[in-house]
Amino acid sequence: MRLTRREFCQSTATVALATALGLATLPAFTGEALAQAKVSEVELMAPGPLPDMIMGDAKAPVTVIEYASMTCSHCAHFAEKTFPEFKKRYIDTGKVRYIFREFPLDQLAAAAFMLARCAGETDSAKYFTLVDTMFKQQRTWAVEKPLPPLLAMAKQAGFTQATFDACLQNQKLLDGIEQVRNRGAEKFKVQSTPSFFINGTLFAGALSIDEMAKHIEPLIKS
Repeated sequence: MRLTRREFCQSTATVALATALGLATLPAFTGEALAQAKVSEVELMAPGPLPDMIMGDAKAPVTVIEYASMTCSHCAHFAEKTFPEFKKRYIDTGKVRYIFREFPLDQLAAAAFMLARCAGETDSAKYFTLVDTMFKQQRTWAVEKPLPPLLAMAKQAGFTQATFDACLQNQKLLDGIEQVRNRGAEKFKVQSTPSFFINGTLFAGALSIDEMAKHIEPLIKS
């Protein structure tokens, strides 16, 4: 059951965004990080409520799925400090198939994901480009008044004021993002961001490249 706006909106930023754009609410999320856990790879890879955003060779021996929130500072740290080397070492070489899934921890993160989805509607590369930009500039838009900096970034990605507003008022898209998050939490026991599934095994936290290599390399060689 969907919570009321009053029950969900717990910060000035989310209240301002939801009020200004008329967004429906996402249920609040709380929970402690899980230790390593194994889930069914068949279920993990089954089609979800929204198309997966994917990088890399479909035949790669290792699949890494990241659940992240756009307002999560640890996710931004991983995106800036670890992901470039991870991509160079594993995705670009065909060793890893990488899947990025939305796990918004608040309304503002959901809005950012909506913009990325709209940008990448016909080209996933544009989705990843906007996600990367948002992580790098997280401190400029995850603020009390997020709309102006979000609009500025969106315009650089080709949005107009009209398409920006239309995207953020897309109830079907918001519902899909909520379902991605709920599926991750309820079915796969994701409880914090970032969380990674490496061939079905869950690892919580912003892993370093050395930590990722420790878990990936044996799978490549097996």
